[in-house]
Amino acid sequence: MRGAHSPKAIEIQVSGEALLVFANGDSAAAEPSRGIGVNRYWVALKCGSPPGRGVLVTAGMLGPEPFRLLRLWALWGRLPGVAPRQLAA
Repeated sequence: MRGAHSPKAIEIQVSGEALLVFANGDSAAAEPSRGIGVNRYWVALKCGSPPGRGVLVTAGMLGPEPFRLLRLWALWGRLPGVAPRQLAA
């Protein structure tokens, strides 16, 4: 995990797209693997560059709340938030 092409962060944009950021500063689009790729123990992500590359994020790699948010994004393609046209508190 010390190499220049090692994944270092996952950034989920407001638009619902995710970027996988590598140690050398490069980034690539990431998308969840459907089916068995998302469960309460892990989230499998597909990375567009290079083709066929993937990342497995396990529950122990993140705190409980960030891992929950990653799972929700992988299942629904967006993060939880305020519903459209809902008044702010």
